[in-house]
Amino acid sequence: MATFTSYIIKSFKHDGHVHRMWLENGLVPESLLYEPHKAESMLVLINSQTKIVEADGKQWVSRIPGVSFFIPNQWFNVVALLEESGVRYYCNVASPPYVNGKVITYIDYDLDVIRMPGGAVHVVDQEEYERHKISYRYSDIVDSKVKQGLHDLLERIKQGKAPFRDDWVLDYYKHWCKWKGEGTEA
Repeated sequence: MATFTSYIIKSFKHDGHVHRMWLENGLVPESLLYEPHKAESMLVLINSQTKIVEADGKQWVSRIPGVSFFIPNQWFNVVALLEESGVRYYCNVASPPYVNGKVITYIDYDLDVIRMPGGAVHVVDQEEYERHKISYRYSDIVDSKVKQGLHDLLERIKQGKAPFRDDWVLDYYKHWCKWKGEGTEA
């Protein structure tokens, strides 16, 4: 049976302060990855009931299982949330992932895209992005990368490209549950 390796996911703000940390995330082994995910060298991680630490030190435990997708060189990442109503994709416009040991980091640029289980797409937190663009002094290059990342993400959703496949998300989760020796209820 393939082994899932535990990773920490840390998001930062542009000024370098920690935004949020997810402390236990199982990296899907390459042998279980679907071909489109392998082709883009995606890092696919799963968590459920993981401890999350906020910037202010507040800690809480996630209630909804999540399958996270990090794609090298892409200015966004995707978290598929396995909810009772279906898979909801919460997408962060963010710097490309950086891996150091068993820690994955990225800079969160506030803009988010949510794809609902029925397919509706919403861009959220645009005002927060504009505020932080001024307060954190984003360079023109960063602003351009963020806008391109948003565009690329919306195109990927529109075209139904990976990782926006509910059946694959659920399959990854089932493999992880089997590895952990748990049932597969989402």
